Amino acid sequence: MHRLQHLTNRSLIVGVFNRFPVLVRTSRGTSSCLVQSLRFKTHGPVEQYGLKRYSTAEATVVTMENGKMREKTLTMETLNPQVKSVEYAVRGPIVMKAGDIEKGLQQGQKHPFTEVIKANIGDAHAMGQKPITFLRQVVALCSFPELLESPSFPEDAKLRASRILEGCGGHSLGSYSASQGVDCIRQDIAAYIEQRDKGVPTDWDNIYLTTGASDGIVSMLKMLVSGQGLSRSGVMIPIPQYPLYSAAISELDAVQINYYLDEEHCWALDINELHRAYQAAKEHCHPRVICIINPGNPTGQVQSKKCIEEVLHFAYEENLFVMADEVYQDNVYSPDCQFHSFKKVLYEMGPEYFSTVELASFHSTSKGYSGECGFRGGYMEVVNLDLEVKAQLVKLLSVRLCPPVSGQAAMDVIVNPPLPHEPSYSQFHKEKSAVLGALAEKAQMTEHILNAVPGIKCNPVQGAMYAFPRIFIPPRAVEEAKSLGIPPDMLYCLRLLEDTGICIVPGSGFGQREGTFHFRMTILPETDKLKLLLEKLRDFHIKFLKEYASLEELER
Repeated sequence: MHRLQHLTNRSLIVGVFNRFPVLVRTSRGTSSCLVQSLRFKTHGPVEQYGLKRYSTAEATVVTMENGKMREKTLTMETLNPQVKSVEYAVRGPIVMKAGDIEKGLQQGQKHPFTEVIKANIGDAHAMGQKPITFLRQVVALCSFPELLESPSFPEDAKLRASRILEGCGGHSLGSYSASQGVDCIRQDIAAYIEQRDKGVPTDWDNIYLTTGASDGIVSMLKMLVSGQGLSRSGVMIPIPQYPLYSAAISELDAVQINYYLDEEHCWALDINELHRAYQAAKEHCHPRVICIINPGNPTGQVQSKKCIEEVLHFAYEENLFVMADEVYQDNVYSPDCQFHSFKKVLYEMGPEYFSTVELASFHSTSKGYSGECGFRGGYMEVVNLDLEVKAQLVKLLSVRLCPPVSGQAAMDVIVNPPLPHEPSYSQFHKEKSAVLGALAEKAQMTEHILNAVPGIKCNPVQGAMYAFPRIFIPPRAVEEAKSLGIPPDMLYCLRLLEDTGICIVPGSGFGQREGTFHFRMTILPETDKLKLLLEKLRDFHIKFLKEYASLEELER
């Protein structure tokens, strides 16, 4: 009886297929033809057909009921709205367009240029920078310990690799580490911070290894964001900003509080602007966090010690958590500037500040002189965190198990480089100095060439890896962009890409004052290629002005 009922049910299913056409998707796409009735396609018992139908890799049969295809569970209508609100200009539509053009060039398509120059992202090795030998030696030894017996590797590299491996489970880089990271690496980071900050005490238990600095920044924002309505968390970020911050704030459904950097004074941070932004935000949210990027991305400024003191005093007075993004701390080029860590300045302000202000600071393998973006190594130091909250942070980090252990090893080399008495020191010092010296030269060249172009004004690139020049866009070009539904600097960057093959990012992707237009470009390309890029950009800009502006506008 049960068997007959089962066959009856299967016959009803087949009947449905007989009554309605089926659509077949093959490896060549979706066929629009109707498939003959399944009744004439089956040979043998229905059960065998069903097994065959669900196991075949030749085609996927999509059934249609009442003339409608089965709806997808995840659509743009059901997608998390916070995900839809996320934007990330650094890898946005212009970069996608650049990728399409690059593929076209490879397939023989004709353009007014022979290559795409990607100046949109701070990816040093992609721009031709060579790895630091010592760092790669240590990571190679950690990855393949058999090399520890090789005479080709220096003893100081072997000692560091052996120490790291001893801290890994099973003495293998392939094992999970603790969620906070390998203990000996955390200890090396603490020693590095103490040395960098001239003896400011550092507890290695406050050090957390991360998957690049971005992972740490997002983790801390997750901890800090809460509330609804007027109690919803507000996060103060600089404008222009690195889009990681606006993207994370959108995803977490927090409130973005913009404070504008002072372009007329080399993108300095104005304490009066912090107060303005804070007071305005209090009307609709609860400001809880202030984020600072120093040296700056995309603006390339290096904040003074006095400025940092003012920010920390402001945070103390308004009970704000401070997040200091310091991934470019080795990238300072202007002789008039010096990197000051927020932690060191906080300590020097006295115990009233140093024992109370909550501060998270971030560093990374991706920038500096090593440029090891792909290892995704980084760390954060968090001070003055409530002990119960600290346990919650460890819990949150444990969800992602641990950062890549190879990235942790790379981070260890950056904080524990060869010492003057060690065999690798001479080569290491030479390579590091060459990278930073070339960047300083390119920062100056970029500023000088851009400032010689009519309608472009570029502040000194004091640090980091980018220029963020202001550009004049004629009113007719602004109107054309509006008619296309895109920001004017997006139109400018698209035209630049199509005419020259140069890929840069419009300033609107980072934020800018109303009525001003900018773009961000990296200074990482090799010197000759960067010079060519700047010259092509100069020629394009003059052509763009002539196309869209009258003679009177150009003379103004």
